[in-house]
Amino acid sequence: MAVASAAPGSIFCKQLLFSLLVLILFCDACQKISLQVPSHLQAETLVGKVNLKECLQSASLILSSDPDFRILEDGSIYTTHDLVLSSERKSFSIFLSDSQRQEEKEIKIVLEARGKKHPKKRHTKDSVLKRSKRRWAPIPCSLMENSLGPFPQHVQQVQSDTAQNYTIFYSISGPGVDKEPLNLFFINRDTGDIFCTRSIDREQYDQFPLYAYATTADGYAPEYPLPLLFKVEDDNDNAPYFENKVTIFTVPENCRSGTSVGKVSAIDLDEPDTLHTRLKYKILQQIPDHPKHFSIHPDTGVITTTSSLLDREKCDTYQLIMEVRDMGGQHFGLFNTGTITISLEDENDNAPYFTETSYSTEVEENRIDVEILRMAIHDQDLPNTPHSKAVYTILQGNENGNFKISTDPNTNEAVLCVVKPLNYEVHPQIVLKIGVVNEAQFAKAPNSQNPTMCTTTVTVKIKDHDEGPECQPPVKVIQSKDGLPAGKELLGYKALDPETRSGEGLRYKKIGDEDNWFEINEHTGDLKTVKVLDRESKFVKDNQYNVSVVATDAGGRSCTGTLVVFLEDDNDHPPQIEKEVTICQHTQDFALLNPVDPDGPENGPPFQFALDNSASRRFTLETKDGKTAVLRVRQPLDFDYYNVPIEIKDRRGFAAKHMLSVRVCDCVTPSDCKMHAKSRDSEVKLSNVILGRWAILAMVLGSALLLCILFTCFCVTTKKAVKKCLPDDVAQQNLIVSNTEGPGEEVMEANIRLPTQTSNICDTSMSVGTLGGQGIKTQQSFEMVKGGYTLDSSKGNGHQTLESFKGAGQGGTDTSRYAYTDWHSFTQPRLGEESIRGHTLIKN
Repeated sequence: MAVASAAPGSIFCKQLLFSLLVLILFCDACQKISLQVPSHLQAETLVGKVNLKECLQSASLILSSDPDFRILEDGSIYTTHDLVLSSERKSFSIFLSDSQRQEEKEIKIVLEARGKKHPKKRHTKDSVLKRSKRRWAPIPCSLMENSLGPFPQHVQQVQSDTAQNYTIFYSISGPGVDKEPLNLFFINRDTGDIFCTRSIDREQYDQFPLYAYATTADGYAPEYPLPLLFKVEDDNDNAPYFENKVTIFTVPENCRSGTSVGKVSAIDLDEPDTLHTRLKYKILQQIPDHPKHFSIHPDTGVITTTSSLLDREKCDTYQLIMEVRDMGGQHFGLFNTGTITISLEDENDNAPYFTETSYSTEVEENRIDVEILRMAIHDQDLPNTPHSKAVYTILQGNENGNFKISTDPNTNEAVLCVVKPLNYEVHPQIVLKIGVVNEAQFAKAPNSQNPTMCTTTVTVKIKDHDEGPECQPPVKVIQSKDGLPAGKELLGYKALDPETRSGEGLRYKKIGDEDNWFEINEHTGDLKTVKVLDRESKFVKDNQYNVSVVATDAGGRSCTGTLVVFLEDDNDHPPQIEKEVTICQHTQDFALLNPVDPDGPENGPPFQFALDNSASRRFTLETKDGKTAVLRVRQPLDFDYYNVPIEIKDRRGFAAKHMLSVRVCDCVTPSDCKMHAKSRDSEVKLSNVILGRWAILAMVLGSALLLCILFTCFCVTTKKAVKKCLPDDVAQQNLIVSNTEGPGEEVMEANIRLPTQTSNICDTSMSVGTLGGQGIKTQQSFEMVKGGYTLDSSKGNGHQTLESFKGAGQGGTDTSRYAYTDWHSFTQPRLGEESIRGHTLIKN
């Protein structure tokens, strides 16, 4: 590393020498400056300051030809190390360079040592050369602290050689003269003798830097001010003392020998690094005195243990009387004493133990959350700390969780409680084994082992108490078949008297039966069905039906139990589907069937689907996954309702036939279908009519009677002279009177034009024969009104005009002209309604 670091330094030195050589060769001399300096210069001392800008306005490089000096940018000259001017003069150069202007300048510096005179030129008349001793120079001087005098006490004398040529007066200044402490020193102005007026305390003033001056009567100073340093020699007048008046150290108990306890320190105001401040420490006394546990290093003041038998439980605090003495501990040295307190930190080195080896207590049966016993312990460790706080555990006898043990935070006692009822008939007495440890882990003391857990026994006697019946277990499950008929008996809930361990004398009552399926035997508790048990009932959850029962003894004490009737599934429900589906023929030609079977999974899917032969001409049925089926049309159908017989079987073969109403509609989604269900309802009603023999006879007689009436009407109509109720220009009005259901072949233009004169209208009723081929006689009256006619139903089904009927479909046309298609669209639905009413009358 030394070689690697030296290489860059040598390169830098070479570059610096080269630059300096270039400046020396090519620079111009600027000026010469002389400075007077002391003959002895310390490192980093300001020698003087040169105005560099007068020589070169802007210098980018400033170098010194002498490595003993360094030049700052402001022109300050500093020494690089201690320097003694052996000759009267020392000169060097400052080189300045401006790289932009390509200028170089040189400044000559001459240093002259102060107090040195230039040798006079020897004249021929000087026959003898005299050599004299230089007297104006700093003279080392020291003062003794606490000097006893006599005062004023002579300290030193200063003289100047110039007194041979001039009358010289001497004076001094500085601390102790004209600065604090004032008037401690004075000088004889004629002889230069310096005196001290009183004793000095070195701890207050350890030295006095003064200046001496030599002047002539007219104030001329032939000498530079002379620095004088008066050093005060130390006297052992201060005894050492401990830094802290009260010092407390702590150390763990049972610590090893040689463990550091702490370090004491003392202060001595005398001069450092002298025998006056060389201190020695010593233990004068230990309290308690026996055995000795501590020692101190005499030089460092470090206190250590000398024994591993520190036991806090025997003595928790020790006091040490300490001495500190200067003069290296010699008997004539000054000394002081102090007290050190050492406290022992507690460790868990003492196991807790019970005050009794065994305990006994008693408690009534069926009592809970009751305190039955308290147990105290002893622990020698520090109270109210984890080292002494107890943790109790039930080691044996609490397998059923009847007991709980805890610690009282105030007394540290064990509190034993009963948290679960005890039964005298089961266990009249229980023996518990209790253990105790501390919260903190046991600290292994030297030469010892961890102690075993301290234990004790607790005998708990249970007092017998006359108690009510027991419903054990609280919930009992019995099985029954689904569909069990009424009147069947089931095994009921059984309770026991804990005293006799039997159920004699108990009375049972049902307190919970949501659908009232059972009645209960008061003496035995057995159940009897009053309804058919239905697993698919809404009161059955997860195949279970609950019955709550209360058992009461002769003393009125009771208990409550629950009887769960688990119903085994029976295949008593066939698969069911929705009664109606919609097929949007333009969007999709099928409907999805999702059967539902209320029975359990064992009697449910997969399903088998079968389509009746009568419906197979229009539809197909495909099983999708055993749970659903797809009903699809074979070919496009008219938009109407269709009855489709379907048979569905579950996995056990239990089947049901369903009449599915399929609505084929022109829609996008089933909810968009606007088809009315009126015609469909009529068709369904007619299809569901089953005619008896009396109904058939009524239909035959009604038909015969209808034929007779029609024949009579026909005869009367042909013979009766028809009154002319229309105007003469019948051809112009285009009104054709016809007793047929539709116009004849001769009618080419079936427009009906009504007259505007009310006088030409007569109230003539027209008998209409067989309407629509339904075989039922109905009578309608047509009233001629202005602008159209009104079809008035004799059944009182309302009043609707053909004009309003046509106006609903052809707004804005001539209301006085109606086409045959309007007439047909208006009358046919109403004739159909009358036909349906006729069928209904026949049925009734």
